[in-house]
Formats: sequence, structure tokens, C-alpha cells
Amino acid sequence: MTVREPTEPTGVGSRPRPATLTDVARAAGVAPSTVSRAFTKPGRVNAGTREHVLRVAAELGYRPNPVARALESGRTSTLGLVVSDITNPHFFALVRGAERQASTAGFTLLLGDTQQSPQTERTVVDRIHASVDGLILAASRLPPAELRAYAATKPLVLINRQTEDVTSVVTDHVDGPRQIVEHLHSLGHRALVFLSGPRESWSGAQRWAVIRDAAKSLGIAATRLGPFPPSMAGGPAAADAAIGTAATAVIAHNDLLAIGALRRFGDRGLTVPGDISVVGFDDIFGADFCAPPLTTLTGPLDEAGRKAVEILVTQPEITVRAPRFSLPSHLKIRESTGPARPRA
Repeated sequence: MTVREPTEPTGVGSRPRPATLTDVARAAGVAPSTVSRAFTKPGRVNAGTREHVLRVAAELGYRPNPVARALESGRTSTLGLVVSDITNPHFFALVRGAERQASTAGFTLLLGDTQQSPQTERTVVDRIHASVDGLILAASRLPPAELRAYAATKPLVLINRQTEDVTSVVTDHVDGPRQIVEHLHSLGHRALVFLSGPRESWSGAQRWAVIRDAAKSLGIAATRLGPFPPSMAGGPAAADAAIGTAATAVIAHNDLLAIGALRRFGDRGLTVPGDISVVGFDDIFGADFCAPPLTTLTGPLDEAGRKAVEILVTQPEITVRAPRFSLPSHLKIRESTGPARPRA
């Protein structure tokens, strides 16, 4: 059967109009409802009929209207990914992994930025909630009760955040920080400080708890300072606070804060790692470019992004099960850490 492309009366500069669902139904010799089901509910259409409808639609150049499909099916083939700071290179790999997995599954990914603010995060989530089939919140600052409330109304996955009754994907937050403390202990460090980030940071609280306990077990004095902005701009104040202690090593909330502190130590006449060792978290792009290159804890964030999307795509309905997935992390030792030397 030869299928002719639908056209409008032509004139100067006119173009054929796009094919409609009705055009496909007429050309295929089926009801419009059959065409609709062939695209939105293929399981309810005979396989031979569906193949015929899809072939005719392709010949006509028909493209289903995503808004109409969403109205009929209740699904938008869209996922929302909300991160705490879109300018932080830490999230680059996560976004890339999520985007690739979403594209492979035929989904569009909406990206939102909360600017480290729980109120902004709440606003962003409320704004996109009705427009997506599922939500991914990375490093969420919202309280547990609110996260559970969102999870009760929309499939939700947390990244680098855990709370009861909500599915989560995290990089290891126990063995990783312990590796840092053991590394510093092996270099002879017996006093360290943890430069903390936002008070609402779940990962920051977990890291400090492990660092504190690991240091105690190894006979290292550990002190928490802060909170400081988790950015390079927060580094100078964090470094100045650390200089006022007897610590020979600092562990920063993230790499941005660590790099900012590292630069400030240089401005204050301290050498890294000669006078003081510096460790970060995340292994962001550029962590190995600073001077000296930064020792940092790294994890497969691209895999975390892929896993979160995979969960939402394969388990699209709200479920009472809330599995927790943990991905491995490991310490990348670079030149910012070295043997301890007593501070003058």
C-alpha cells in the first residue's frame, strides 16, 4: 500500500502540515483509538496490527504528541534530578550518568539546582513534582519527614542521602572516611581537624562520625570546625581556623573547600604537605591540577546517577520497599598529604 503524505492547500512558501493521529488511522484503516493504543499501550493491541500502524505512521512522518500521550497515560517519560549546587564539579559525573541512562530508556531528564538551600529545594521539587514520573534528589537538605512525604506521592530515589522508607544510592560513607584517617595515622599524624560543611548535610554528619570514631581508636585527637560554605570561597576562613589549632592535618567537607584552604595555607606561609596535610572528598575535576595535587576520597558518581535512573525506570510505581544501594569508594593519594611534622 502506498501512503500519501497529508497536505494542506499549497501556496508560496507553504509546507505540508504534520501528520495527525487521525491521518494515520485513516491511512491504516483502523480506529484512532487503535493508533493511540499502539503507541501508549502496545500490550493491548494485536502485534500484527501494531506493526502495521507503526509502519504507516513512519511513512507519514507521524510523531506522537508528548503532551497528549501524558494526558492519556498519566506518564510524561520525564524524570527530575535535583542537585544541591549545580556549579560544584562533584555533580558533573552524576548528571552525565543519569542523563545517559535516561536517554537510553527513552526518558527526558529535568535538572534543578537548590543552591544549598532547603527552602529552594522544596520550591524546586514542588514546581516539577506533577510534571515528572519520578524524582532523584542528590545531597538533599530536606528533613526526613518531608522526604518520606514526597516518596509517598511520587517514586523517589535519594543520592548520597539516606532516610527511613526512601530508596537511596550512596557511595560508601563508612570505609572511605576510615581510609583517610588510617592514611594520616600511617604518616605519623596525631592531631587532625575536620572542616565541616552545611549543618543540613547528611553526608557531612556521617563523615564526621566515622572520622571521630576512627581517630579515637587510633589515638588521634580529632576536632570538628565550622560549618563553612562548601566552596573555595569558604576555604580561607576554614584554613585560618585550622591554623589556630595544633593539628598537622585537615580533612575538608569536600574538594572545593579543601582547595580553598590549601591556597590559604600558602598565603599564610605554610607549606602543604610539609607543614600541614590536606585531604578532601569527591575527587572533582581539577583536584589533581591544584598545587599540590589533592589527596581525596573518590567514588563512582556516574554509576550512582545511572543506578538512580535505572531504579525509577524499572520500578515506576510507588513501593513500600525502600532498598539501599551502596557503591564503593577509595582514597586517591596525591601530593597534598605527607609525613607529620610538629607545628611551631
